[in-house]
Parts: sequence; structure tokens; C-alpha cells
Amino acid sequence: MIEQKKEFKLISKKNPKSLLPNTLTIFGVCLGLSSIKFAIDTNYAMAVIAIGFAAILDTLDGRVARLIKGTSKVGKELDSLTDVISFGVAPGFIMYFWTLNELGKFGWMFVLIYAVCCALRLARFNLTIIEDSETWKINFFEGVPSPAAAGLVLLPLILNLSGLFVLENYATISSIVILTTSLLMISKIPTYSLKRILIPRNLAIFLLLGIGVYLSLVIFYTFETLFFTGLIYILLIPISFFHYRNKKIHAMHNEDEETEDVL
Repeated sequence: MIEQKKEFKLISKKNPKSLLPNTLTIFGVCLGLSSIKFAIDTNYAMAVIAIGFAAILDTLDGRVARLIKGTSKVGKELDSLTDVISFGVAPGFIMYFWTLNELGKFGWMFVLIYAVCCALRLARFNLTIIEDSETWKINFFEGVPSPAAAGLVLLPLILNLSGLFVLENYATISSIVILTTSLLMISKIPTYSLKRILIPRNLAIFLLLGIGVYLSLVIFYTFETLFFTGLIYILLIPISFFHYRNKKIHAMHNEDEETEDVL
């Protein structure tokens, strides 16, 4: 009796639509690895830009998959592996080559801590299940998501490239930033899930206008715009915490009212 070998399929024949989102995800891997190559060549500006494009693709692949109904189990796992490389490994290498190497073994230890925390955060995310009675939680993440964490880790480098301020001892500042970001990733602090924000149709024109203005600023004032974007995200963290708490209190209050009605 001839044993039948199982064929490995990256794209299921039953769901060929998953080809497009999976291709975007693979492009993200290439950008993450390319950013490391740019950092080795001391081309830190291109390294940051490559991570930025990887973050854009990370946002698009999920939306495209849901839009064309091309979601797949392979795509979900591939997306997590891509995030570890592009937002866990690559930013750490970039910061190490730029300044953390000045701290010797401690600098490399900070890189390892960040990469491990990113992997743990993604593993927890894949196991997170939101119950039907708590659908409001879909608008929040537990901890800082890996793409945002990559941006926060790179903030000292982005500040240096922008020329807005001249700071001393970037190695110490970068080590504090990378350790703080690592803790934020594995924490349970609620942060906004920007991937799932729904915009009313009557406000879509203003959204497009805002995107156009933002892209113009990124083109002409790339690193200045990225730096202030990072600062705005940091300010959103406490806002999202209090928003989440109010939502939770409101949901518990509604649940208590329903229980009283039944009794």
C-alpha cells in the first residue's frame, strides 16, 4: 500500500483569494529584513523608512483579507511570524547597530529582552478570544501592539534624524525606551486598535483629506512628522486606558440591570 504524502499548500485551492494578503505579508518580511541590511550599512534613514512601510503593509494585509474574504489560518500564522521579524527583531538590530552597541553586553541584552517580549505579546494575542457579550473589546489591544512598539523603540533614532533636538548619551536614552516599550508590550494596559476604527460615511471625505495632509507632511518632513506621530501615540495610551475602564464599567452596569430585570 503506497503511503500518500501530504502536500504542503501555502495557498489553499479552496481559497485562492488569500494569495493577495499573504503576498503583502511576505513583502513585510522582506522590508523587515532589508531594514537590518540598511542598518548594517549605517543607512539608518532607509532602515526607519523600511520599518514604516512594513507597518503600513501590516495594516493593509488584514483589511484586504477581510475585504475580499481571503482570510486563512496560514495567513494568520504568517502574519504573526512577520511581526516578530519586522517589529521584534529588526528594530532591536537597528538600535543596536546605531547606539546600543556602546553599552556592550547590556546593549545586546536589551535587544534580546525586546525581541522576547514581542514574541510573548504576539503569542498572547493569537490566544485572545473575545466573548460575544464583550464585543466592545475588539476596539482595544492588551498592551502596545508590535508595530507601534517598533515605532516607539525607534523614536530616539527618529529624533536624531529629524534634527529637532540634539541630545547627549543616546545609548542610555535608547536603553530606557526599549525596556519601557518591552514592558508595555507584555502589560495588559489597553491601547486603541487603530486597525478596527470605523469611520462614518459622512466623515469619510475629512478622513481622506487628513490622510492626504499627513502623507504630504511625511514626504516633505519625514522624520519630524514620524517623531510627533510617536509622541501623539504615547499620549493616546493613558486616554485609551481611561476609555477602556469607562467602557468596562458601563458594560458591567448594563449587565447588572439585565440581571435585575430577569429576577
